[in-house]
Parts: sequence; structure tokens; C-alpha cells
Amino acid sequence: MDITVAVDAMGGDHGTHVTVPAALRFLRENPDVNIVLVGLPDALEAELKAHHAQTGPRLRIHAASEVVAMDESPQLAMKNKKDSSMRVAINLVKSGEANACVSAGNTGALMATARFVLKTIAGIDRPAIASLMPTMKGGETLMLDLGANVDSTPEQMMQFAIMGSAMFGALQHKDAPTVGLLNVGSEGIKGTEVVKACAQLLRQTRLNFVGNVEGNDIYKGTVDVVACDGFTGNITLKASEGVAQMMSSALKAEFTRNWLTKLMAVLVMPVLKSFKNKLDPRRYNGASFLGLRGIVVKSHGGADEVAFYWALAQAVEEARSGLIQRITDQVQHELRHFESADAIKSSAAEQSASAA
Repeated sequence: MDITVAVDAMGGDHGTHVTVPAALRFLRENPDVNIVLVGLPDALEAELKAHHAQTGPRLRIHAASEVVAMDESPQLAMKNKKDSSMRVAINLVKSGEANACVSAGNTGALMATARFVLKTIAGIDRPAIASLMPTMKGGETLMLDLGANVDSTPEQMMQFAIMGSAMFGALQHKDAPTVGLLNVGSEGIKGTEVVKACAQLLRQTRLNFVGNVEGNDIYKGTVDVVACDGFTGNITLKASEGVAQMMSSALKAEFTRNWLTKLMAVLVMPVLKSFKNKLDPRRYNGASFLGLRGIVVKSHGGADEVAFYWALAQAVEEARSGLIQRITDQVQHELRHFESADAIKSSAAEQSASAA
């Protein structure tokens, strides 16, 4: 089945200078994918011309007259810019003209607009931002929420876990992925009241919930899915990015310190390249907005062509896996399970009261 991706070509720090060449490369390497470039026609045509490319059966331009700035208020952008490249790209997903949308634009505006246009899946209170992280085992761990919801209730965090389990299962082709709840310790008595309440709820689900996990478990690959509130998740993500940048800078400084270290750098270059490729953050660019009735992938605003390419790849993989239906089915399955459990408890309570 051919997949069509709507690209907010104007979004991000670099706009068409990144989105267009990334889209062209993706089309060359994926013959079963079609791309719709959404944005200002003149700017898009000029960028295509610069790359000696033109529209065709698999690549077309869809006009939008407005652009959402990176520092623009999400509420104002959603209210006042109804013909923005971001809004139009999301509309294409809603209408069924596209299977997914990718944008490097303003995160808050993208989330607000996507939620307004696509609505949430029944049983999901709020969408969550999810992303895959590399692990020491050579695999990946899915973590959510990474910043969509600063404050979350136990029920909402449980929903994040359900969606994360469905996503990991769909993308990694794994039945019953292991799920952990991010906490300050593995012991059940630790954590905030919200986290402890969420753990109690997760034990009642049919998820493969293994209990609390700590921050270092994310990269150990202890579990397949790590659930948390958006405040904790975003801090964890940004701290991880900072550590990666520090390591890269420190290695570069050490290997250029003098002629001997420069010689050593040449000798270990194959190992360093392999290490860099494995942990290259650009390969993990593309955070998914889970809980919506359509696929929306957020690329980092400062993404280069390589990073945006991987965001496109993430969107296509989600569309191919039938992710929305997988999440919908699992949410409904869990809701029926909870309703059944509540009915049993209510019946038992009534029988107890009658006997008394």
C-alpha cells in the first residue's frame, strides 16, 4: 500500500531548505511513498528548482498562504492562522488525503492544532509525545510523555502506558511489550502520590507491567516502554541531550589536544564513526503525538536534512503499522476490562450489603 505524507514544508528553523531536500531524498529511496509539500507555492517551487526537481505523480504542492512562527502563541496561531502550512497539512490527514503529517514547526501550535482538528481517540483524555531511545542492548525503548502534559493524573499516565504499549508492539512487532513507570526507585513505596496511584491502576490492566523503573533503566533497556508525566519526561529528554553533547565535545577536545592524541584519533576512527552512527540523535528525530485520530510526527525545529528524513521515516512506519487502529483497539480493550472489573466489584458490594 502506498503511503502519502503531508509535510509542513515551512515549519522549523530552516523551512524549505531542509524539508524539501529531505523529502526528495526520501522519495528516491522509498518508491511506495508519496509526499505533499504544504506551504507557500513560490517558495516551494524555488526550492525544487534549486534541486533540479519538479512535481509529479508522487510529489505535489498544496498551497497554504500563512506560516506559523516558531515563537508564536499556540492559541493565536490556531485561532488566527487557519490557512497556515501546519493547519493545512493536518487537514489533509483529517480528510484522508494523507496518511500522516510531519512538521518541524512550533510544538505548542502543532499540538493544539492537531488536537483541535483531529480530536482524541475515545478513552484518551490528552495526547502524549512519544519517542524511541537507543539502549545499551542495541534495541530501543519507547518513552512518553515527553512534554505535552506538564501535569498528569494517574489515569492519564495509565493511558500513556496503554498507548506506548500499543505503539511499541506495532512498530517492533512484539506481543505484550514490558512497561515500566518512571520513578525515583523501584520500590512500590517510593514516589509521589500520583505515581503510586498510577502504579496501582497499571497493576489492574492487562499490560505487561513490571513495576517502577529508574532513570538509568531507560538506556539499559530494562523495559520496552517507560511511562511518565510530561514534566519529568521532558527534563529527562533534555538532560540526555545535554549529556550526549557534552560527551561529543569532550571526546573531540581530547582527541585534538596534541599530535599524539590526533594520531590516536586516526587509529580509532572506525570505532568512533560506528559509535557516532549508533547514537546519532538525528536517527531518533521524530516524536509522535499519540492519542490523536491521525498520525502527526514532530521533527526537532533545528533538524537538518538527515534528521528530517528520519522524521519522515517514523511517520511512514506508523502509517504502515496501522498504529491508530492498534491504539484504539487496545484502549477499548482496557476500558472494557475496567468496566467489567467495576461491575464485579459493584455486584459483590451489593451482595455483601444484602447479606448484612
